[in-house]
Amino acid sequence: MTATEVASYHRTPDQAPEAPTGCPVSDFTPFAADYQADPYAVLDGLRDTPVFYSRELGCLVVTRMEDISEIFLDPETFGSQNVQDPVFPLGHGARSVLAADDFDPVAVMSNRQPPDHGRIRNHTKQGFSNRRMRVLAPYIRSRSHGLVDELLAAGPPADFVPLFAHPLPGETIFRFIGFPPSDDEQLKRWCSDRLAFTWGRPSEAEQTEIARKMLAYWRYCRDFVASKTGDPGDDFTSELLAVHDSDPEELTLAEVESIVYGLSFAGHEIVSNFLSNALICLLARRSQWDELRADPSLVAPALEEVLRFESPQTSWRRVANRDAEVAGVRIPAGTSILLSLAAANHEPGCFDDPGRFDIHRSNARNHISFGKGIHFCLGARLARLEAAVALEVLTERVPSLRLVEGQSLERSANITFRGPKSLLVAWDRAD
Repeated sequence: MTATEVASYHRTPDQAPEAPTGCPVSDFTPFAADYQADPYAVLDGLRDTPVFYSRELGCLVVTRMEDISEIFLDPETFGSQNVQDPVFPLGHGARSVLAADDFDPVAVMSNRQPPDHGRIRNHTKQGFSNRRMRVLAPYIRSRSHGLVDELLAAGPPADFVPLFAHPLPGETIFRFIGFPPSDDEQLKRWCSDRLAFTWGRPSEAEQTEIARKMLAYWRYCRDFVASKTGDPGDDFTSELLAVHDSDPEELTLAEVESIVYGLSFAGHEIVSNFLSNALICLLARRSQWDELRADPSLVAPALEEVLRFESPQTSWRRVANRDAEVAGVRIPAGTSILLSLAAANHEPGCFDDPGRFDIHRSNARNHISFGKGIHFCLGARLARLEAAVALEVLTERVPSLRLVEGQSLERSANITFRGPKSLLVAWDRAD
């Protein structure tokens, strides 16, 4: 693989190596119906085997909190360069689309290796400053109220996902980046289905269609960055360009373009699932929803328990940069690794009665849903802010909000993200 390919944002998956010698081999797959319905029950049945090889995924699966933490904290041995790679090989159609001469985003954050990762992160994290959060908070609250107005106008029952959970984080990250509101609907269409492309198992036709959207969105991002070069504003893109203008080698233009390109998904799909999962957890336990209504100070700890109990991100990936050992199993360089955050967040040795949802859990914040170490999720603070404001507004404006009984929750089949495609809610007309 050439240096250019290593630095690209989306790499074509390499051929998976065989299972490491002496490693248990399993038919485990996150695409199985039982895992999609309840990953925690499946993972509980695997606790006696904290490391095993998945035939379908062609990678090592690690389930224990201690081992996952050690891998996160050793980026030299366990690299992140595979986290944006499609799980399965691309078909001819998608390859042809992404072979366009101008489709050349580079690895920048989640999949960039040290020392460049530290250089880029140092500048990127400035965008998530206290000042930027103070600027965004009124927008998030105002938009939450606006979306509640639309929800109430739609009348019960209503689908929470398209009416609230999807637009709030999408529009928030677009305002953060600096995209104009007039482009929101087109941007949402272009950014849709990225989850399936990178972490799912789409058909060749679906791959090709998603690839077309990715190319169109990349071209939009490049044009947008170019437009900001001569017309800066109070937004994240302008801040990145200011760094580039002061020292083009410190943060290249390609890196600025690629950061903008990558943020739309990272700040959208995950938070959308976070909001929906919060309602699934809380509305199914009415007394805990009522506690939040009575005491908004409980919102923050309740959200930490959501992140632990029903995280919007159930796994993440790494690759062994050199021969290593995990939980007593020796693995050769090049081995792909799936870190099961879901298993770690429900580990009995880390959390008492982990299958119980409890907004008063004292150590809920010890979850690992945002990762650990140098790649700890840069947008964690913004995600928490959005979810907290959304819950405060919903408990205030729609106190009788409830899940529609008897609905079957369908989730996108993929290896990493968890949230419902649809979530029907109802409420009393008096709200």
